[in-house]
Amino acid sequence: MNFQQIEDEALHLSKEERAQLVQKLVLSLESPSEEELKADWLLEARRRAEELDNGSVQAVSADEVMRKARALIK
Repeated sequence: MNFQQIEDEALHLSKEERAQLVQKLVLSLESPSEEELKADWLLEARRRAEELDNGSVQAVSADEVMRKARALIK
C-alpha cells in the first residue's frame, strides 16, 4: 500500500478514528527510538553507579523497598 492509498483510506475513517490515528502518529514521532532509550538507560545506570561509588547515596535493599511500598498502599 502506498502513501496515497493510506491517505485515501484514512480520510474515510470517522472523525473519532481519524483523531485516534493522528494521536498515534504524533506520539510515534515524539517517542525516542530503541537506541535512544538504551543510551539513556546506560547513562542513568552509570550515574547511579557513580553515586554509589562516591558515597553520595546509600543502597537500599529490595526487602526495605518492598516494605515501604507495601506500607504506602495500605
